[in-house]
Amino acid sequence: MSAKIAPFAALSDIASRSKSFAEGLPAQEEAVELWSGIGFTLGGEHFVAPMGEVTEILHIPRYTQIPGVKSWMQGLANVRGRLLPIMDLGHFFELPKTPISSRDRRVLVVEHGEVLSGLIVDSVLGMQYFAVDGFKDTVENVTRSMAPFINGAYLKNDEVWKVFSASTFTEDPKFLTVSQW
Repeated sequence: MSAKIAPFAALSDIASRSKSFAEGLPAQEEAVELWSGIGFTLGGEHFVAPMGEVTEILHIPRYTQIPGVKSWMQGLANVRGRLLPIMDLGHFFELPKTPISSRDRRVLVVEHGEVLSGLIVDSVLGMQYFAVDGFKDTVENVTRSMAPFINGAYLKNDEVWKVFSASTFTEDPKFLTVSQW
């Protein structure tokens, strides 16, 4: 019977010695649940679109202007054989022009149902991650024209990141009516 206890005693000794060496190691932290999206700027403010709502990010492609459309509709571009309407998102929301180099401006390609659109933004800030518990339902300083498309905000590095719903935007009748007449 003592032969069976010896291996157990050896394992107990190993466990206690291992614990003594573990002192000073960093404590395990609880994992934080993260929400991610594509960050971009518009009119000097930070926005983030949910990951599933932006299918592609492009440099502004060559496009053909179309007569008889609203001023925020820049034109149509052929992107890999698909016609992509190009719209200036800042101009749509009547935001003041910001001194942004045309090199920095990008197109967020959104595809929702049958609607495929390219939305020009001032710059793209790449993937952004936010702690889920940092979400705020109410957002201050949102223009009236933009308010229906903002679904809360996150705070990161003392910056407010407004959550822009591209899917809600592409369903809006004002957005879908590009004709001047």
